[in-house]
Amino acid sequence: MKKLFVAEDIRQAATLPSEFYTAEDYFKASAEKIFVPSWQLLADTDELRQTGNLLPKTLLPGFLDEPLLFSRDHSDQIHCLSNVCTHRGNLLVEHPCKEAQIRCKYHGRRFELSGKFKHMPEFEQALNFPAEKDNLPKVPHGSWERFLFASIKPVAPLEEFIGEMQKRLAFLPLNEFKLEPEHSRDYLVKANWALYCENYLEGFHIPFVHEALNNVLDYNGYSTELYRYSNLQLGLARSGQPAFDLPATSPDYGKAVAAYYYWVFPNLMFNFYPWGLSLNIVKPMGPALTKVSFITYIYKQTLFEQGADALLDKVEREDEAVVENVQKGIRSRMYHNGRYSPTRETGTHHFHRLIAEFMNK
Repeated sequence: MKKLFVAEDIRQAATLPSEFYTAEDYFKASAEKIFVPSWQLLADTDELRQTGNLLPKTLLPGFLDEPLLFSRDHSDQIHCLSNVCTHRGNLLVEHPCKEAQIRCKYHGRRFELSGKFKHMPEFEQALNFPAEKDNLPKVPHGSWERFLFASIKPVAPLEEFIGEMQKRLAFLPLNEFKLEPEHSRDYLVKANWALYCENYLEGFHIPFVHEALNNVLDYNGYSTELYRYSNLQLGLARSGQPAFDLPATSPDYGKAVAAYYYWVFPNLMFNFYPWGLSLNIVKPMGPALTKVSFITYIYKQTLFEQGADALLDKVEREDEAVVENVQKGIRSRMYHNGRYSPTRETGTHHFHRLIAEFMNK
């Protein structure tokens, strides 16, 4: 597997080689090199409201497949733990529930809600027992208001991934946003996860692919801001279209902002609109197969009712068609890589530079 290189100067840089999107070895390596050290959004605090709540989650099913467990203990503290018993590896909790302790159904080993070992029958004669390894491993986790994140081996604190978004959107009362399952859905895309992300990271294609979206956004006012592990695409509204009512403290005050499109490396998309949030989680399933979960939170119902859900679905279908065609195209023996638009593809270039950085470690 060759090392990846993307030049720092976008004016002379070339994109990632096509084999990154097609070869099985790159796909498998990306699990450990890109996704294990990054942060993933896994839960909502609404799922852990009460003491004793246990919430099992699988970190990227079908890819990382890491069993995790969120708990809220008797001190009202949230923990993220391994969901695997330290005795013989049995899965501890299979469904959300409320318990006074964590108990393995295989041989009766018990843990406190914090993950600390509590009791094990028939171990009275075991030497040097219990030891630290008998506690459930703690998994690094963090939160932004209602959103709970976790990382197996984080390369940097969560703040370095989402801090700029937190500061810029501090005026939004996220805890008042209402999760709407009926407007949330999954899409299967026959393309590599990275192709889907890099399409998201540039507005260059909007006038050519998304006619309806182009009628809402001011293409000439579209801009991209780059941060260490994230970036922002700021979409301005055309005259007469819905826009945020921004406080005077916002750096965007005076602008007709139609959307804040935040991307967090490697696969999280926070799309904030005047009506609420469309959260997109890109989940790798294979070198040429990706599941994208659209999770909808509504803040202002009347604005959402103005066709927002229909527009999201239409744009998604158009994006799917494009990236699936690209997946077919990059398999060509006559294509290796391309070049970037220095004015319109800075987000994609930033993404590719991060991929190369992580994959080459």
